[in-house]
Amino acid sequence: MSVSSLQRFLDRPLSLRARLVVFVGVVVLAAGAFLPLWRIQLVAPQYAEGLTLEIYAHSIEAGNDGQDLQEINTLNHYIGMKPIHEADFVEMQWIPFAIGVFALLGLRAVAIGRIGSLVDLGVLFSYFAIFSLGAFAYRLYTYGHDLDPSAPMTIEPFMPVLVGRQQIANFVQTSVPLSGSICLALFLPMLVGAIWLTVREDT
Repeated sequence: MSVSSLQRFLDRPLSLRARLVVFVGVVVLAAGAFLPLWRIQLVAPQYAEGLTLEIYAHSIEAGNDGQDLQEINTLNHYIGMKPIHEADFVEMQWIPFAIGVFALLGLRAVAIGRIGSLVDLGVLFSYFAIFSLGAFAYRLYTYGHDLDPSAPMTIEPFMPVLVGRQQIANFVQTSVPLSGSICLALFLPMLVGAIWLTVREDT
């Protein structure tokens, strides 16, 4: 494809159906900002019902009316892991803002968009998604490796599982993405689908 052909492709206005798909994508994206993104649960014989944390874009919600977080921090103290405090998660201050910016850019594409605007939006959103997931994985890594050697109980440094299940001492940790993450993950395929619809309707 020549440079001029590529430019004509990127300058092609979005079709009506493509704009509708982008609009639905914006709605789904906005929903992801308010729905739970991830659940981490710890189950052990003494905690048969499990200790649960649900992570949102803007907060951490603990099970049992918030008591599970206190129990988890007590357990963390015994193995030398630093306590979990919502205020330490600085990403919760900018992720909702970033989602809002992507939603506004999506609405702009609905109103006056061209294929090039969706390509730019898709690339930026991909960077955001990769960085956010990488930051989450790194935070789990630091929690499992930055252990206090003077803690009452000594365990080998570990990496809490990002997705799936693993055994940690006498606990089984389960980590799964929830509806908010699914909403965010759907945004990029919907942008690609809108581009495909525009190209298909013009052929």
